[in-house]
Amino acid sequence: MKLSLPANLSLDSLSERDQRTVKIGGAIAALLLVYVIIQLDSSVASAHKRLLKKQEDLTWIRNNGPELAAAGPLRAASGASESLLVVVDRSARESGLSVTGSDPAGPGALNIRLQKVPFDTLIAWVGRLGQANGIRVDNASIETAGSPGLVNASFVLRMD
Repeated sequence: MKLSLPANLSLDSLSERDQRTVKIGGAIAALLLVYVIIQLDSSVASAHKRLLKKQEDLTWIRNNGPELAAAGPLRAASGASESLLVVVDRSARESGLSVTGSDPAGPGALNIRLQKVPFDTLIAWVGRLGQANGIRVDNASIETAGSPGLVNASFVLRMD
């Protein structure tokens, strides 16, 4: 099916109703285009900030990595005299995390829960628990908390 249009088609040649429809449709399309451009700009700016932060972190790691690697794994001197719960709670607070619940999970083990925490912060914290305190993860459950980058997590931790 071929659509034939007159060669002299213009807005003035349309009925008043059609003119109004074309104008309203054009205004809506223009607003949608502006909205999409604003959203893209916001996303790009946010991604640029994250990239700059990660570049700063990489520079720091490159500058301090050899020194940290040469020092070997760290053990907290007070970790042996403190309970697992105290060590976990203190280190979570130092990392900016809040443990929302904890239960004993057998001898020398602790089940902890965290709600709506940043995934990157959580993983870095778990790594530090192992390196600095000799705490290992026996079991882990991590699921999205709805917002990008935020998770709910449950861990069974055990002191080595």
